[in-house]
Amino acid sequence: SQFIQDKNRTPFNIGNAIPLQGFQLHEAQPLLQGLQEKVSNPQVVLKEVLKWTNGQPFLTQKICKLIRSSLSCIPDNREAELIKNLIQTHIINNWEFQDEPEHLRTIRDRLCHHNSQNYLPNHKLNTVKLWQIYQRILLEGTIIKTESPEVRELLLSGLVIQEREMLKVHNRIYELIFDLNWVKMILERKEVGLE
Repeated sequence: SQFIQDKNRTPFNIGNAIPLQGFQLHEAQPLLQGLQEKVSNPQVVLKEVLKWTNGQPFLTQKICKLIRSSLSCIPDNREAELIKNLIQTHIINNWEFQDEPEHLRTIRDRLCHHNSQNYLPNHKLNTVKLWQIYQRILLEGTIIKTESPEVRELLLSGLVIQEREMLKVHNRIYELIFDLNWVKMILERKEVGLE
């Protein structure tokens, strides 16, 4: 307790945040080995995967595994179309049932069923405010980062990332799953008191 800098926040506020980034193209090169049997141009396929995941490690590896285990090969000049279809079919459609191993449900559960007891009285997490901030990000593309428990929680969940002093949705997959309709449904449920 002698190390606690701000007794109104948390006992674990003595460290420094380490911003983590997703895979960059050069860091994802080892994944090419698994793609070579299935694709004509593995480098183009990997770039296309990274466009969807923004380098998020779990999703990047999951999509590469889906490509590797798919029945058909990906020919030249059809990479974008076939990867989009693969992601739509195996990740986005019915995502709550296809999320194995669990990843997207973890994000959902962290943000929708958040235990506000983790926050001390002066710093309670306002989940309505959290979803309103996320809604603004979806509508505007990026917003200026502010300091609040809600922004911190969005960043910790991985749904949102910070680039310079701006917040944005981490990747296209998250943006398509946790979209404006989804946020509207969550906010309506909160207003009615269902969550």
